[in-house]
Amino acid sequence: MFDAVSNKLYEVIRKIKGTGVISEKNIEDALKEIRMSLLEADVNYKVVKSFIETVKQKALGEDVLKSLSPGQQFIKIVHDELVSFLGDTNTGIDISNRPVLILLIGLQGSGKTTTAAKLANYLKTEKKLDRILLVGADTYRPAAKEQLEKLSKTVNVSFYTEPHNDAVKIAVNGYKELETKVYDAVIFDTAGRLHIDEDMIDELKKMKQAIPFKEIFLVADSMLGQESVNVAKNFNEALGITGLILTKIDGDARGGAALSMKHTANVPIKFMGTGEKTDKLELFHPDRIASRILGMGDVVSLVEKVSQNINIEQAKKTEEKFRKNTFNLDDFLEQMQQMKKMGPMEDIMKMLPGAQKMGLSNVKMDDKEMKHTEAIILSMTKRERNHPEIIDTSRKARIAKGSGVKTENVSRLLKQFAQVKKMMKSMGRRRHGMGGGFPGMPGMPF
Repeated sequence: MFDAVSNKLYEVIRKIKGTGVISEKNIEDALKEIRMSLLEADVNYKVVKSFIETVKQKALGEDVLKSLSPGQQFIKIVHDELVSFLGDTNTGIDISNRPVLILLIGLQGSGKTTTAAKLANYLKTEKKLDRILLVGADTYRPAAKEQLEKLSKTVNVSFYTEPHNDAVKIAVNGYKELETKVYDAVIFDTAGRLHIDEDMIDELKKMKQAIPFKEIFLVADSMLGQESVNVAKNFNEALGITGLILTKIDGDARGGAALSMKHTANVPIKFMGTGEKTDKLELFHPDRIASRILGMGDVVSLVEKVSQNINIEQAKKTEEKFRKNTFNLDDFLEQMQQMKKMGPMEDIMKMLPGAQKMGLSNVKMDDKEMKHTEAIILSMTKRERNHPEIIDTSRKARIAKGSGVKTENVSRLLKQFAQVKKMMKSMGRRRHGMGGGFPGMPGMPF
């Protein structure tokens, strides 16, 4: 989602990073480029103005201008302000007082129904809540209730709705289920419209008056752009939202909605939807997102993904191969197959520090590409897989023919392998220089 703004800001940061002497002119030039980057990413102009003014005020202080590494100081200011604008910290959902009653609101098409199931799955897997009820109170969109019921079975939670079109009555009666049954959390899915209207707001207000919701989450499409400010403002004024859930961040959104909505509503971004499946909901960590935007990687999130998806024993063996410089194309294929479990390859690469500098942040690897990679490697001889440097033009032609791809596909794979090995070597030196690596991450490419 943040690719557009990240690529532009990376260039700004790269230019100023090594600056030995920084002046007001340096700062003005950098801020001008940052301003344009944010505007092009659809961040609301008022939000951009506030952000730039805050950074400028801090960057022109004597501590920056007279420091030994002013460029680094400027980058830290930009990073810290991005974190501040994105919300500082995120505590998720407080489950200490149960049942946790959650109302999901938003425009039609924002993904509320799917998000309701994702949120239920999150509470089950991450918060270990067993008794969860989904209430289908969307009477506006055809088949919304049926969709939520189907999703409730997918994540193995309870479901409640009624066949009529009185959404408030359905929500209230769903809440009354607590009189006879015990639930740890109840999530209410509601109707949306193509735009905010009085009927929708009135319906939601009546629900809020009748039910003591602990959380009112605005589910918002990340691709809203400039309209996101009005959506956040109007919903917040009418209902007093407690948090935001951004959906479709795996799409072509330019990232502006996140900065704009959080700043306008002054509530935290709680979660982000990273795909269609019910397990594709992640806590929104402002500090990690800010680091990604500035091309600094996101090692903490990568550690979490590794611990959840990677076979540690196998990973230790791979790490040993990196150390002994015996990592070959067979190992490369095995690593790619393991990393595939962690999500899209391009998302994983963006979490690696230095990936943008090495041109790895835009690596694309879909299922078709993975099959091509496997076919290419399996078409090589054992010696070629162990010593890819011997693969010349004639060998590439033979391998391409055997795997049903073009020779340029073979060349591209060999280039990617060389880049990964180079990065391993570089980061291997760095980790030994720091007295060790990142805990819990054996065998991963850093």
